[in-house]
Amino acid sequence: MRHLIIFAAAMLALSFVMPAHAELKQIKRVEPVYPRDAARAGTSGFVELEFTVDAAGKVTTVSVVNAKPTRTFESAAVQAVKQWIFAPGVDGGRGKVKLDFQL
Repeated sequence: MRHLIIFAAAMLALSFVMPAHAELKQIKRVEPVYPRDAARAGTSGFVELEFTVDAAGKVTTVSVVNAKPTRTFESAAVQAVKQWIFAPGVDGGRGKVKLDFQL
């Protein structure tokens, strides 16, 4: 089980950020924790999020745009993105990200 979670975390590292503003430069990225129940069930999926960054480079809002399956990975994805940090200076910067959860 531990190897499965480590592998899943490695797969999450392949997800990407597509900033809506080219000025957004990511400084710190926290990968989401694969939900234990989803790992046990062999469930894979994705979450698409939009987020806003303040002038200090901190994520201030995160919204789920799409998720498959629903109510499985959203919480983990939102918690991770809220911890991301970007280079300061772009108040109201917006970004989009799709996080893939694959076993």
